[in-house]
Amino acid sequence: MVEIIFETHASTTDNEQGIATGWLPGELSPAGREQAVALGQRRGRWAEVVFTSDLRRAVQTAEIAFAGMVIPIVRDPRLRECDYGDLNGSDTASLPRLRHIDVPFPNGESYRQVVARVGEFLVDLGAAWEGRRLVVIGHTATRWAIEHLLLGRDLAEAVAAPFAWQPGWAFRLP
Repeated sequence: MVEIIFETHASTTDNEQGIATGWLPGELSPAGREQAVALGQRRGRWAEVVFTSDLRRAVQTAEIAFAGMVIPIVRDPRLRECDYGDLNGSDTASLPRLRHIDVPFPNGESYRQVVARVGEFLVDLGAAWEGRRLVVIGHTATRWAIEHLLLGRDLAEAVAAPFAWQPGWAFRLP
């Protein structure tokens, strides 16, 4: 079994402006930098390794959170947010998420495709990290995929639910 604490990346300037960053890099806001420090205080003694999306906002979160600690940080593109394609950088409120559970965003991907790549990540994780405690830093769609795969949560239900931040979500990978 692998113990996973999933954390979303810290707040970005885009989050604060209501922009759906998607596969754009994003930049942590001053509040986000403080959140990243708090993440390191919460998880620094617990984690054996940190896996993070390779998008800038997630990498910044990991680097700030675990600065000065002897914890490896591994970037993995499979942990990225959903690729909104032509809608990367659009207004969050107008993003038609439910239409793209199975149908890709124009020139992007569907949430089902996010589930497939996160599923590949989890298979590799289970094979290589048995008995370990890991932090995974990703995005909202990453969490939805993990909840769908490990808890059986309906994907459309997850996508439709309002975002509610919390200091990490615990999962066990059998």
